[in-house]
Amino acid sequence: MAAISKKVQERLVAGIKKYQPILAAAKARDVGEADTVTIIKDMLAEIFGYDKYTEITSEFSIRGTFCDLAIKIDGVLQTLIEVKAIGHDLKDSHVKQAIDYAANQGVDWVLLTNGTCWRVYHLIFAKPIDQELVVDIDFCSLSSRNEGDLELLYLWCKEGWQRSVLGEYHTQKQALSRFFVGAILQTDPVMDVVRRELKRVSPDVRIDNEQIKSVLLNEVIKREVLEGEKADEARKKIAKAASKALRTTTLRTGAKSIESNELLKIDL
Repeated sequence: MAAISKKVQERLVAGIKKYQPILAAAKARDVGEADTVTIIKDMLAEIFGYDKYTEITSEFSIRGTFCDLAIKIDGVLQTLIEVKAIGHDLKDSHVKQAIDYAANQGVDWVLLTNGTCWRVYHLIFAKPIDQELVVDIDFCSLSSRNEGDLELLYLWCKEGWQRSVLGEYHTQKQALSRFFVGAILQTDPVMDVVRRELKRVSPDVRIDNEQIKSVLLNEVIKREVLEGEKADEARKKIAKAASKALRTTTLRTGAKSIESNELLKIDL
């Protein structure tokens, strides 16, 4: 993740110290959604660095209905924010509502929050529209002294947004997802390594990659990791990366061959 500037770090630390007691008091009073929205707007400005008057829009209109908040930078819609009352637990139905709003606007990111819980979702524009939980923060459990907690908040800061750190964080998280690991385990290079190690243990046994793959698919990897759109997407990305690597290697080999031929001509 990109380094956090001293100025932003100080703002995050001050924000945690200021708003944790504010949120605790609001929850104790069981304030309603409108008052929770007011607190969220203040947090977006004082902690996350957005201009309250030009970059944070209340009740953003979408096809005759409204999303609680939206963030615009340089006049361009960046994300939608759905707010629930601080005393309400966040539910799947709340996520669906916010995702539907974002899909109508072609927005990739959605924030769902009740003030204490902050959940950031990335939209998957498939059929049907799906979402992936990327960040899940309990603001009242954060420590102003914990570097990891500050980095999580920085993902949603204006400065982090402009540097695409949230997208980079999402990409890194995807690379370590069970779908990507499951897809990689099915590739020939990995099975070649497994076959070689198995031969060391049992040198007299004949083992091929298809047998290894059969065991992986039927007995080792969970079915939920192998099936579905996320699994298909992971396999496609890995295949695309492998194809790109092969083309690069081929081009380099060809270039070296041409260079060698040219040197041979000079020698002759």
